[in-house]
Amino acid sequence: MTDNATNKLFLLDAYALIFRSYFAFARNPRVTSTGLDTSAIFGFTTTLMDLMKREKPSHLAVVFDVEGPTSRHETFPEYKANRDETPEGIKLAIPYIKTLLEAMNIPIVFSTGYEADDVIGTLAYQASDEGFTVYMMTPDKDFGQLIRPDKIYMYKPARSGGSPEVMGVKEVCDKWNIQRVDQVIDMLGLMGDAVDNIPGIPGVGEKTAAKLLGQFDTLEGVLEHSDEIKGKLGEKVRANKEQAILSKQLATILTDAPVTFDPTDFHLDDPDMDKVKNLFEELEFRTLWKRFGETFLKGEQNTPAPTSSVPDLFSQLEAQTEQPQSNISSRDHFYQCIDDEAGIRALTKVLCNQSSVCFDTETTSLVTIDAKLIGIAFSYEAGKAFYVPFRGSEDEKRERLALLQPFFENTEVEKIAHNLKYDMAVLKNYDLHIAGPFFDTMIAHYVYRPDGRHSMDIVAQDLLNYTPKSIETLIGKKGKNQGSMEDVPLEDLVEYAGEDADVTFQLSVVLKTLLKENELERVFNDVDMPLVEVLCDMERNGVHIDVNALSELSGLLETSITETEARIKEIANEDFNVASPAQLGVVLFDKLKLSSKPKKTKTGQYSTSEDILQELAGEHEIAKLVLDFRQLSKLKSTYVDALPKLINARTKRIHTSFNQAVTATGRLSSTNPNLQNIPIRTEKGRLVRKAFVASAADTVILAADYSQIELRLMAAMSGDETMRNAFAEGQDIHATTAASIFQTELEKVTREQRSQAKTVNFGIIYGVSAFGLSQQTNLSRSEAAELIKSYFQTYPGIRAYMDKQVELAREQGYVTTLLGRKRHLADINSRNPVVRGHAERNAVNTPIQGSAADIIKLAMANIHREMNANNMRSRFILQVHDELVFEAHTSELAELKELLRRNMENAYDAGVPLDVDMGEGNSWLEAH
Repeated sequence: MTDNATNKLFLLDAYALIFRSYFAFARNPRVTSTGLDTSAIFGFTTTLMDLMKREKPSHLAVVFDVEGPTSRHETFPEYKANRDETPEGIKLAIPYIKTLLEAMNIPIVFSTGYEADDVIGTLAYQASDEGFTVYMMTPDKDFGQLIRPDKIYMYKPARSGGSPEVMGVKEVCDKWNIQRVDQVIDMLGLMGDAVDNIPGIPGVGEKTAAKLLGQFDTLEGVLEHSDEIKGKLGEKVRANKEQAILSKQLATILTDAPVTFDPTDFHLDDPDMDKVKNLFEELEFRTLWKRFGETFLKGEQNTPAPTSSVPDLFSQLEAQTEQPQSNISSRDHFYQCIDDEAGIRALTKVLCNQSSVCFDTETTSLVTIDAKLIGIAFSYEAGKAFYVPFRGSEDEKRERLALLQPFFENTEVEKIAHNLKYDMAVLKNYDLHIAGPFFDTMIAHYVYRPDGRHSMDIVAQDLLNYTPKSIETLIGKKGKNQGSMEDVPLEDLVEYAGEDADVTFQLSVVLKTLLKENELERVFNDVDMPLVEVLCDMERNGVHIDVNALSELSGLLETSITETEARIKEIANEDFNVASPAQLGVVLFDKLKLSSKPKKTKTGQYSTSEDILQELAGEHEIAKLVLDFRQLSKLKSTYVDALPKLINARTKRIHTSFNQAVTATGRLSSTNPNLQNIPIRTEKGRLVRKAFVASAADTVILAADYSQIELRLMAAMSGDETMRNAFAEGQDIHATTAASIFQTELEKVTREQRSQAKTVNFGIIYGVSAFGLSQQTNLSRSEAAELIKSYFQTYPGIRAYMDKQVELAREQGYVTTLLGRKRHLADINSRNPVVRGHAERNAVNTPIQGSAADIIKLAMANIHREMNANNMRSRFILQVHDELVFEAHTSELAELKELLRRNMENAYDAGVPLDVDMGEGNSWLEAH
């Protein structure tokens, strides 16, 4: 069984872990021969290494606080006022820790005006919405309020050689003696928090607070019924009502900080071993370097183990033609190896007489284009499975597959699999095409429960209350030392693969019922299942990359980086490390005096964050140059230098993976590499797309892009006549919006006004606030608020639609897309306003974004089907949000354009025209 890799994100609370590490060595500090106190650095590094080795996260980031006041300080100036001065050992450690993180290619995240708690909360909610399991690594108890069932956990680091503590809903509720995790902030509002100087109600401790919440549910409930509380406790509650409300506000972790979770940026990449080694030598971490090498360098590979044969047993199956009833609860099983030609022919005959058969491939690699077949398991009855091994040369495997071909090409038998796209791609490596109908249990579970995780093991636990044998028991945990399925004894493979096929078959029975009961059959059968084969072929097609163009761009970027760095040093009249925030801060604010009140971080160094540099860039050339330097450096390392390394040695193309069961809204995502995140907004960023080229002289790149599809769907779904008419008449919707909200004539709309209207047009879909809009434009918060007010006056139907969607979500607990995709919003009635607000934004956004995603999927399936029917040589190579990209044969260009326009514009009758823009060229950039 080969599932999509589980996305496992760890967000580390930097200062909490650094302080903890420092004080762990309080009695016996670590000091180098030069007198440097490395206690905090050593402790933090050890904690980080232990985490990597124990948990093997796929994604990770370290979140720092930044110097300066937050909204909490504005509300309560005494917030955190009683904290001691940061020890000098910690101040000195911070730059080293950041340097270490940079060497390990681990992102550092922060946001001016927000605490690390808020940044972690925001990223955790965004990532969990994208299908990630999130672990907030911190000893801070306040984070309990952010926990989501099966999605977000607290991960408290181990102490004194013990094990870390993972806290979910149950653990937090048990610890606090409360019923729900959102009551954590009610607890803090009542009892306060001495660490953060949150006052609470004097005399109310943890036990008393829990007792009060047990009686009155929330802080507000306690205050409302304070007259019922007797004695001195009642007097204290009544006397400190405002202080309690303030305390709850201070304790509430925000989840709308201006940060964005991008899986590509947070992916855990290999460290720069040379940089780490140099730093460890300076810090005199000799033993730690050895452990570091053991953690990140390859160890010995497992040696191949001999396989053994299993007696053939098949005489009774040729007579069996009817499919037995499934027994979902049964774990008695019979798994048999079929390893001779006569047995495989008999099995094929039996499979062809079933109505539904589950199959599961065992292979050598998760990368489908390189995967070699080891075996296939089949199941058509609960508790029964048959395993066919594949050995020898690839030609010998093709000969054995030919025996099974009548089953795979039989259009009367439903083919069931978990992550069918993978199995389909593996068999296509052997030129074997699978005929539908299909049923993918991973996709079915995604449609049924889009906010969950969908690996076979998790789905089996969810629906069958059964835990299958994990692949780690056969080949070890994921990592550089993991073994190969080729080395697993045959008898173990029969049991493992047989169980996977058996359990998946049983899951299909349950999921078919669940889809029907929840009225999800249409979106599953018409939208998601037809897309599986489309994505399979797109991944196999891959994209052609002009390595020379990227090499030239790398050189151009290197020159630009060098020139920009030289100009920065010339202005500063000083030779320093421009990439060092600490050194840069000294130059900008001590030497050049760019600000009379420069902000500082908690470590005491000047903040040179992007928002601060943006503020200075309009008046100071050096600030703009530093922004350019950082942008150029990231572009070079993340894209230009990285993409050539991902070209497949055999096909000479890049083969991404399109993820169909990740985002809760129904949108697709792309990984390994993420080709949906290629830069487009900057001139040099656009040049990356210039390297995505046609592979032959008789081909071109053709791009077809839905024009403003989400705005068009918002107009259709809201019924707002003004916006609907604007689209029906082919107006420039951003200019039309600007003319109305700025009360000017259409032809007098300025470029800046149109840009601001565009920002609010798209921002409304995502629930943009006045603060958020002011951050995205040059407007003040009050101006942004006025702009939003004018917008809703222009489009009153949209305001009414948003309110209706939220109310509908509150009543039924979910929202739907036009084609029936459902997203349940468990937090829509939460008493926590921050949590509830997030759910309310999803109630508005999901139907629009999800409907757009569904329509694009319909178009993709129709296009793929018609291209195949016409035996077209053009290739479907990319989907990027609202855009479809093809490598088109010039002889088919006119035909393909007509095919695309017809299928895209008529994929669904939304009530407003769905316009499509097209362009072609030798590269993806030219196609735009």
